[in-house]
Amino acid sequence: MVQPTAPSHGWPDDPVPLAPETAPVPEYTSGSLGDLLPTLVAGQGVSGFTHRIQELSPADRNCVFLIDGLGWEQLRAHPDEAPYLTSLLGSSRGGTGRPVTAGFPATTAASLASVGTGRYPGTHGLAGYTVRNPESGELMNQLRWKPWTAPHVWQPYPTIFRLAHEAGVHTAQVSSPIFSDTPLTKIALSGGTFHGQLSGEDRMDRAAEQLAGGDRSLVYTYYSELDGAGHRFGIDSDAWRGQLMFVDRLVQRLAEQLPPRSALYVTADHGMVDIPEGDDHRVDFDEDWELSAGVALLGGEGRARHVYAVPGAEADVLTCWREVLGEQFWVASRDEAIALGWFGDEVDERVRGRIGDVVAAAARDDVAITASVSEPHESAMVGMHGSMTPAEQFVPLLEVRS
Repeated sequence: MVQPTAPSHGWPDDPVPLAPETAPVPEYTSGSLGDLLPTLVAGQGVSGFTHRIQELSPADRNCVFLIDGLGWEQLRAHPDEAPYLTSLLGSSRGGTGRPVTAGFPATTAASLASVGTGRYPGTHGLAGYTVRNPESGELMNQLRWKPWTAPHVWQPYPTIFRLAHEAGVHTAQVSSPIFSDTPLTKIALSGGTFHGQLSGEDRMDRAAEQLAGGDRSLVYTYYSELDGAGHRFGIDSDAWRGQLMFVDRLVQRLAEQLPPRSALYVTADHGMVDIPEGDDHRVDFDEDWELSAGVALLGGEGRARHVYAVPGAEADVLTCWREVLGEQFWVASRDEAIALGWFGDEVDERVRGRIGDVVAAAARDDVAITASVSEPHESAMVGMHGSMTPAEQFVPLLEVRS
């Protein structure tokens, strides 16, 4: 089949110098992950929601299968490993054959919160892999939830699952049992019932069962191992390809069990790029005296950094990071990143201090800012994500209807 062409979201032909305003901002309000569930429940008649992704048609029963790390570009590049998913590419985004965008940063905690709340990072507040807690001054890991922070203080908005459940929609999440009671699940994906299933096949079967459990249903299911293989071995590895082959079979298994009046949406939280070894591709913050000068905390992740300056050093840190990294990264001040809409159309006051004094998003497909001493595990990863490149931002929204 002829592969659909990915859209151009303002991606610059000549990205040097990388002025912040040239960054391709996610398609908030009409074509991002945060717009999916509001669109689905609006079609189910849940009050207070609008139809944001115009290309999608209503269904009585909706299932979202989120595959961690399945980027649009990576899927299109592997038709042999994913024949069923490839056959669905033309169905993406309501039959337009186009992807949607993850949101910035393109990372799991931010994306899952966007999916589950229907809000963007600037309002739900999970604005990175790690961000500074303005109350304590510590870095908060929002995926592992360390150090402990009261979940509903950190993210106070109700989930769409909860609101749909209260409106009479049969609502369920089907995932690994290890996610049943995590803080991230509580603040992003809770509402209705949680069904812990160990195997991927069991998750598909239970998701189909739950989808049939009401005249109006909203079911979410999740698979993480593709992302894990990409981080550890890279998206050019046999391990990653093997996981993609398994995911392909899971999607087909679920699609073949859809009850009547159902729509299945297959999407992801981000894409991924492989970062080669060597100084040309990995800038080690812990060994770079220029980048570390005046910096109190380094947050985020390799391709989407939050930089927190020592008080009074904010302007100097911004200047230095632009001079050192300006041909490889979009580097913006906090105010610039907010004004340009990197984190969505609004930023809550409680979230503002979580965003770095300097925000650096990678613009090349093979460069990252690592931290070998303070982040040894993350720095050793092969596959990384977080930035606004098409490889990281574009995710599928494949559709199967019964």
